[in-house]
Amino acid sequence: MTLVLPGSAQLVSGNRRVGRIALRTFVVLAVVALTAALVSYVWHGVAFWAGTNTLLLQVLRLGLMALAVGWAYLFVDAWRLGQPLTLQRQHRLAIVGVNGFLCFSVAGALLFGAHMVGVQREFMISMFGEGSAVGAHHGRYNVLLMGGDSGAGRWGLRPDSMTVASIDAETGKTVLISLPRNMQNFPFPEGSAMRKQFPDGFDVEGMYLNGLSTWALDHPEVFKGSKNPGVDATIQGVEGITGLKMNYWAMVNLQGFKDLVDAVGGVELNVRQKIPVGLPSDSFFHYIEPGQRTLNGVDTLWFARARYDSDDYSRMARQKCVMGAMLQQVSPQVALRNFEKIAGASSAMVSTDVPRSEVDRFVDLALKAKSQKIATLSLVPPMINTAHPDIALVQQKVAAAIARAEGQKPATEAPAETAEAAPAEDSGDAATEAPAAGSGGAATPVAPATPTTPPAITGGSLGSLSTGYAANQSEDLGAVC
Repeated sequence: MTLVLPGSAQLVSGNRRVGRIALRTFVVLAVVALTAALVSYVWHGVAFWAGTNTLLLQVLRLGLMALAVGWAYLFVDAWRLGQPLTLQRQHRLAIVGVNGFLCFSVAGALLFGAHMVGVQREFMISMFGEGSAVGAHHGRYNVLLMGGDSGAGRWGLRPDSMTVASIDAETGKTVLISLPRNMQNFPFPEGSAMRKQFPDGFDVEGMYLNGLSTWALDHPEVFKGSKNPGVDATIQGVEGITGLKMNYWAMVNLQGFKDLVDAVGGVELNVRQKIPVGLPSDSFFHYIEPGQRTLNGVDTLWFARARYDSDDYSRMARQKCVMGAMLQQVSPQVALRNFEKIAGASSAMVSTDVPRSEVDRFVDLALKAKSQKIATLSLVPPMINTAHPDIALVQQKVAAAIARAEGQKPATEAPAETAEAAPAEDSGDAATEAPAAGSGGAATPVAPATPTTPPAITGGSLGSLSTGYAANQSEDLGAVC
């Protein structure tokens, strides 16, 4: 009776006042839970709001703990009302066993629920701040996603990966716009702190887009009062290049990313060519063989980052394939099954300025995005010359990609300029021919080598360095990965 209707045993044989309180409490909670479930089913936003509201989570946590104690008391009292000492020994032992099992099962389940609610609350507090929400710009939220090493002194100093996720505020339709880390000679937005320092653009010799963060940390006086001057400088550079106003940013610790992949049980990727894990000098060096593979955290990280036998732009394409795969494969069911591990990995993996009040909105948009094709655009050769980018062309390409994603006809696009060859240290596959030395030190002419056709595929995406990788510019990321 206590398992099915808590308090009913007391109404029949014990303290009726206790029974009435318990039964009424149970009925009220059952009605509230059923109503919340129905409303959440019809309007997902309610569930997302409840799961991200730290005050409500604390109330729920304390309520579950109190319910566990109260229900356990009712089981013990019901055992007493059954007068176990009047029963035969074997019956008495059976009743004690059954009652103990029910008591610990119900109370244990409620206390475990309270623990999980506490994990969610701590995750929200540690991951997200109390900052103010920023409204959508022209109907879209623009979030700068950065990936950086977690080595000593390197958290957030030189982001190796920069991608703008431009998300439709209503439909969740997403365009991933990636910027190469080696872009040079780009402007900053009017009125920005970096524009005052570099009115003619960021033309510091030997410094690239990913060096903005280091420059800002070396000149903190330019960003007085800022908690993240390196991020602020990078955002201003990205805004100057793309013409988009950023709403929020997130910095992903790439070493911690592998823990997230492991927490969800790995990620399935289409490996089109063998990808090296580590460098040949590493003891753990091996290759990820071609085929449909479910990769663990370490292999997924190297799939997204490897440049050995490859190049920066292939790596950018593979990173997009990983993003798309994670979005599609981490379902709410997977998240619930691995919630505690995901929460622990995520809080150690991501730093962001998205406020807690906006998390429910982005969860809703993410679920909408799962059912749609993801469009991509990468500002890389052969379309864009990264050493001397045509910013007008860049912003035209960005506007056109967003227009197509919204189902609009883009304005007439200018023809893409021919990009100069990327530096050897960045492309990773450029070769230099040296003349052979003859007798007496004179150079002997050597016939030019016959150029070889680049491979049709590299890693996770169709394409090549000379023709461009399909994942870097596509209307359907899943189809080209």
